[in-house]
Amino acid sequence: MMIVDTALTRRIAEGHKPIRVAMIGAGFMARGVALQLATAFKGSIRLSAIANRTLDKARQAYAEAGEQDVAVCSTGADVQAALAADRGIITTDPMLLAEAAGFDVLLEVTGAIEEALPAVLAAIEARKHVVLMNAELDGTVGPILKVKADKAGVVYTNVDGDQPGVIMNLYRFVRGIGVRPVLCGNIKGLQDPYRTPTTQAEFARRWGQKPSMVTSFADGTKISFEQAIVANATGMRVAKRGMHGFTVPANTPIQDAAQLYSADELLEGPGIVDYVVGASPGPGVFVLGTIEDPRQRHYLNLYKLGEGPLYCFYTPYHLCHFEVPNTIARAVLFGDAAIAPLGAPLVEVITVAKRDLKAGETIDELGGYMVYGVAENAEASIREDLLPIGVAPGCRLKRDIPKDQALSYADVELPEGRLCDDLRREQADYFFGGRNAASETLPAKSPVMA
Repeated sequence: MMIVDTALTRRIAEGHKPIRVAMIGAGFMARGVALQLATAFKGSIRLSAIANRTLDKARQAYAEAGEQDVAVCSTGADVQAALAADRGIITTDPMLLAEAAGFDVLLEVTGAIEEALPAVLAAIEARKHVVLMNAELDGTVGPILKVKADKAGVVYTNVDGDQPGVIMNLYRFVRGIGVRPVLCGNIKGLQDPYRTPTTQAEFARRWGQKPSMVTSFADGTKISFEQAIVANATGMRVAKRGMHGFTVPANTPIQDAAQLYSADELLEGPGIVDYVVGASPGPGVFVLGTIEDPRQRHYLNLYKLGEGPLYCFYTPYHLCHFEVPNTIARAVLFGDAAIAPLGAPLVEVITVAKRDLKAGETIDELGGYMVYGVAENAEASIREDLLPIGVAPGCRLKRDIPKDQALSYADVELPEGRLCDDLRREQADYFFGGRNAASETLPAKSPVMA
């Protein structure tokens, strides 16, 4: 972001203190963020604290970023003393960081939902900007968190660098040149809903990641969350449950793969989110847009984008943690979210059985052995009372569920006392007057919704 680097340079030249970030999580991506802030953004953005369940991993994240002298903090007074001394802070208590004065941004990088919520809510209440590298949380309760952030006067955003943020940047570029976006797409290399932590164990080991995390990438859960939050940020929908998800021969140019989409389907209605498996450049993103003016179509044809009516724009990569600092700077310096919900949820990620499930079983984690996530329009999800996969882990099955069947709330017993369930109810009440009444208040079904 060209405007961001200029603003950060000017901020340093004017003698301002670095933007102070408190990060929750010290896993694979979090360590990359720590390294990026300590190298490419040294002096302009300061990773002031890391909260993690194990202190050793938090200490490791700092050490890999070149900072050895860190303060272990267990009280608010400890945090304030370490901030005053400009020492890196490590703690096992994320609430200390969420509630403490002195931080500009809370960066959440765990991929968790229930465990992440207390600190995210506390940070909003303490008027800190909230930056999520956590599509799962955003896709489950993002709309109500955005409402709370707006009321507190702070920015709530998912990150640039991950696919949704990169898609949103491209969407804004396309819209900004006067072309109407009608499809926001993701390019994948693999999609198999039956992958498990066992099948993905070797890949996870090779890249130093959790097997369940990489399973959620492979089984479609992650891309469903990603495209759901893109839909919620753009006003788009899915064309059908699970999206089209066209598969093409390896290295098919995305311009050619995009011809699988029907202009008749896309040109009416709010547009759709979708993905393609096998296209090149991967793992990139693409946006299909249209423009009516025949003179502008002539120019686009001259510029090698074809005759239309659909024009393919793409970004050939997403760089994850490399671009997270841009999101932080956009939030603090410009009050600009990389990607955030427009309002009511438009696309949800529902729970589907990965195998035959038995009554009495308890659903395991996202990217586990039992369920996978599928994107569905909120209208249908509400009408059928479907179970969001973000709240599925820990739920006990009341009845047998056959493989590939979507689960409803009626199929499970929810664990008691969960914050995610409270927020889901609050979200439904705020936008729809209660979950079961919501279908009557959603926008009318568009021609692209199957």
